[in-house]
Amino acid sequence: MTKHFRLFAAALLVTALAAACTEDSDPPEDVTATPAGTAASCDAGLDAAFRAWAQAGFSGSVAISTGGRFDCLASYGSADEATGTPNTVDTVFSIGSVTKAFTSAGVFRLVDEGKLTLDTRVGDVLPELTGPAAGVTVRQLLLHTSGLTGSHGTDHEPLDRAGALTAIGRLELAFAPGTGYVYSNAGYTLLALVVEQVSGQGYRDYTVRNILPLPDGRVAGGFWDGQPAAPGPRAVGRLDGGRTGESGSFAGPHWAVDGNGGLAMTVRDLATWTHSLFTGRIVSAGSVRAITTPGRDLGKGRSETPGWVAYDASVHGRPFLATAGGGGDIGHNAVAVWLPQGERVIAMAANGTKVNAEQLLAKIGPALLAGSPLPTPSPPAGGTPAAATVGKYRLDTGGGFEVSAAGNQLSVTASGADAVAALFPPRDVPADELHRHEQRVRTLLDGKTREGRQERRALEAAFGRITGITPGGTVVRDGELRSYVTVTTDSRSALAWYAVNAEGGVEAAEVGTEPPRLTLTSAGPGRYRPDDPTGSGPAVTVEFQAGLLTVVGPGGRYVAEPAR
Repeated sequence: MTKHFRLFAAALLVTALAAACTEDSDPPEDVTATPAGTAASCDAGLDAAFRAWAQAGFSGSVAISTGGRFDCLASYGSADEATGTPNTVDTVFSIGSVTKAFTSAGVFRLVDEGKLTLDTRVGDVLPELTGPAAGVTVRQLLLHTSGLTGSHGTDHEPLDRAGALTAIGRLELAFAPGTGYVYSNAGYTLLALVVEQVSGQGYRDYTVRNILPLPDGRVAGGFWDGQPAAPGPRAVGRLDGGRTGESGSFAGPHWAVDGNGGLAMTVRDLATWTHSLFTGRIVSAGSVRAITTPGRDLGKGRSETPGWVAYDASVHGRPFLATAGGGGDIGHNAVAVWLPQGERVIAMAANGTKVNAEQLLAKIGPALLAGSPLPTPSPPAGGTPAAATVGKYRLDTGGGFEVSAAGNQLSVTASGADAVAALFPPRDVPADELHRHEQRVRTLLDGKTREGRQERRALEAAFGRITGITPGGTVVRDGELRSYVTVTTDSRSALAWYAVNAEGGVEAAEVGTEPPRLTLTSAGPGRYRPDDPTGSGPAVTVEFQAGLLTVVGPGGRYVAEPAR
């Protein structure tokens, strides 16, 4: 699963961050001539703040440049917790959906060469492609206005070129091409297929030879899975539940992610490449203007552009472009920001779950804009949870919680829609939006859409005849709504979650998953709060008194008794 850069509400930080990094720093390093292995450098104040965030859970790398020279290049946390290997400026991260910016550049390179136009119908380039997708244009795919909805494959599913074309050909249109907006990973895979066909080279070979080379002769990474692989030491991703992410050993074929999310590199190379793109070193000046010109209006001063989201000056004082990726089974998160004024770039990547790159970038922004010291997280209270708090608790409405302890923290797992609603009240998401999402998931699993019928067939092939679908509540994770359901069959039941877009297409899913879990830290005697340094998670407290578990949040108080 790859993710679109949806949540950049605190993007006002980018101007201040780039400016702040030029104060009292070591001499900047040239973006176009920084050799691998150069010692990290960063403004002392920023470095101290980043180290505090690392103590709170940020694990990753930061690269910030102005006018083509680095102001800050530093790494924090562990590339591999099991071995104690630290992240360094040479650590490689999967960049997820940031890959779309590179695929877009590949398209424009072919436009520059006169081999393709933005108004070309993809069916004219790919005669094997059937179905509604054949009638959409390159421009519509770049701007996510093609109407394609649904998924053509999961990230680590073997999918060859023919299989990708068949799967994309089966996708439906949510609206007439060019009349609406729906984010589509399949659309960017289709663009990669166009690049391959028009260039006469394999998509991966074309990308490495024509799009990834940097001005100093190096190549900006490569692919996470398969060849040509991104060279260098890799960060091990961490997923919810303590699992480690996919290591990059998947043999492929890789057409489920090619074009939409397969690339990997260091943040130094991501920042260098971003500067090279927007200063006309990869595509022509005319193509740079096309990429930076606002395309599909997304509202609130935001517009989709090819591979990026553009923010105009009315939003945060000056224009910038941004892209991000993550949320899949690799366990990495990456962001890149381009500010035309001063040719400023911010690139960050993370391999942990507690504080990811997007969350950190959002958290430190307001203080930087105000010229204040960067906020740092408060250390958690000490103490060891009382043994009496561990166990199972039941709400009188049927759901429940299971509490376990590890060190000075508690872990609470919620089962049932009522328990999930109590423990995971989403921030800034209206209740009616949650309800609509749950209804779309139910419509899907009831087989009332073409994609829903396909999903039911796949579930029944794996688990047997479906006899029931039980709603299990909705949480916000990785910037998306995830609605849980229990799928019951003749022989067993399985917990699953689905993220479904407004048009009913599946954006992500996991079948056979664990119930949602929240880690808590002490907030005083008998009281606990989420271990959430950035404050982006649920706003709840959990109290233990007289043998009862009480969750206090925006929706009120929920009291659970020990299960018998």
